[in-house]
Amino acid sequence: QVQLVESGGGLVQPGGSLRLSCILSGGAFSGYAMGWFRQAPGKEREFVAGISWSGMNTYYSQSVEGRFTITRDNSASTALLEMNALEPEDTGVYYCNADRNTVPSKRFPGEDWGQGTQVTVSL
Repeated sequence: QVQLVESGGGLVQPGGSLRLSCILSGGAFSGYAMGWFRQAPGKEREFVAGISWSGMNTYYSQSVEGRFTITRDNSASTALLEMNALEPEDTGVYYCNADRNTVPSKRFPGEDWGQGTQVTVSL
């Protein structure tokens, strides 16, 4: 089982930006499709974005499309989530997600999870 470690969360004002990083260890990064999920207080965990093994294909939830960008750097075993025009509704714990067989999605979350990083959007 691989280990996923997220970083980059924090407090930001509405309209601001943050970049989250996720480093995978214990496995060959290029063999994993990656994704990001988030969980707001009192709500279920929800899909945010997914990216294929090569990075050629990306997928987003409707609520973040056009504001968030998922990328990956296979040479650094890192997945990134660039978040712009942040809104208070984006507040939550953001989890990195990985799977060898499928791109993480709302219907099919990946097998491996990180511990999460807190993102708070507030004045």
